Order: sequence, then C-alpha cells, then structure tokens
Amino acid sequence: MKIWLDGGLQDTESARVSVFDHGLTVGDGIFETVKAVDGRVFALTRHLDRLTRSARGLGLPDPDHDEVRRACAAVLDANPVPLGRLRITYTGGHGPLGSDRGEHGPTLVVALGETTRRPDSTAVITVPWTRNERGALTGLKTTSYAENVVALARAREQGASEALFGNTVGQLCEGTGSNVFVVLDGEIHTPPLASGCLAGITRALTVEWTGARETDLPLDVLERADEIFLTSTLRDVQAVHRVDGRELPGAPGPVTAKAMRIFDERAGNDLDP
Repeated sequence: MKIWLDGGLQDTESARVSVFDHGLTVGDGIFETVKAVDGRVFALTRHLDRLTRSARGLGLPDPDHDEVRRACAAVLDANPVPLGRLRITYTGGHGPLGSDRGEHGPTLVVALGETTRRPDSTAVITVPWTRNERGALTGLKTTSYAENVVALARAREQGASEALFGNTVGQLCEGTGSNVFVVLDGEIHTPPLASGCLAGITRALTVEWTGARETDLPLDVLERADEIFLTSTLRDVQAVHRVDGRELPGAPGPVTAKAMRIFDERAGNDLDP
C-alpha cells in the first residue's frame, strides 16, 4: 500500500510523520473520510469544503484543494480496491510539546483502507456522556476523537455498532461517526446543527433528497420513534433495528427503506453532488 505524505506517494512501511507533529501530541488536526468505489470518490467537493471550514475553525491555513485532489487520485491509482475508505488528514505539523503551534507548516496525509458494504440495519446504544453544543470544536471534524473511541468501545461491548449522544440540554445530537434521523408519524426528522452535531455530508444530502426536517428532539425520542436510521460516508443510509433494549422489528421500515432507495439512486447518478 502507498500513502500520500507531504507532497508525494510513499510506502506505508517507510512513511514517517514527526513524533512532534501537533496532530499526534495534542490532537491539533482535522480530517475527512471519503467513500471510493472502484477508484471513484463520492462528494469530494463537499468534503474539501468542510475540510476548509474545519481548518479555519482551528486556525490552520486553508488546505490546497488542488493538492488534496492530486493526492487522492494518486493514492487511488496506486491502491485499486472495490470499496475504499479514503482518509484525508491535515494537522498543525511539527510543533512544540505544548498547545502553542510551531512554524513548520501543516502536515497532509492521504491514505486508503479497503472496506466492505455495511449491513442494511444495525444496533445502537445511548451513552451517558454529552456533546457540548457550545464548545470551541463544535461542528469541526477534528482528530481529537478520544471521546468517540470511548463511546464506541462501550457500544461494541453491548453488541452495537454505534453510540448516540445527547447534548448538554438533553437533546438528541449525533453518533460517534454518524448523524441520526427519526421517523415520527411518517415524517423524517434530524437534529439541527445547533444541537452540536457535525454537518455530515451524507446528512445534508439526505435532508435535501428526502425533505427531512431539522427539529430539536429530546433524547428520549428514541424510545418512541417509529423508525430510526443513521447516515455517514460509509453507512450511507442505514436502518436501526435496536436502540439500547428497544427492538424495532422489521427494520428498515417503509420510510427508511424509501430514504435508502432515494439515496442510492441519487448518489449513483451524481458522484459529486
């Protein structure tokens, strides 16, 4: 396997990032995960726009979109896979051991991992920890992901593939790496960005293509929703058949199944919507 590191392709065995890279020492970095099918990326323009928004939120220089596109193309050409997770990582670069940044400029890494299509439905849990809808990193896709690592480990222990968070005022927010939608009386709802959730690329497309409403939702809506589904780059639209101890038999339900069909059709017709 080959990756892109700071200007060119390198073998994974020999590629090296400094042990003083700020992304490693203090989590000062951002990233995007992009789906690649047979070497073709999906929604790359939207991902690059969000990468720039995240960079500005952290005070990092704007990433060079042309360079990132070249890096993605080179990595995909060097590592042909049927379905891939293309990871773009952009950090504060070599810096001091504290929170202050250095002057060496950012680090760019693009890597690819092979993956498989997700099942049509999955189990999720809720966790007792909260998302801070007013935090400095709210809405940014940063490499400070330890909170998600802890929550996802809890989910795995309970036979689930995702953990869902509420925010500090008890509203439904998001998963560790996904956005959440609920169906109430035949209508699709998802938490608004003001809840503290990430502006997911798949979330935005699902809202556009299905007419889903952005609604403030209490966390306990999961106890009564007719249907629940997740969205993310690699999940696309995925039904939930169990949340905590509550079973949702027949998942995907009719509304979720329709959303899945719409997403598959629209995404198949336009690789860069």
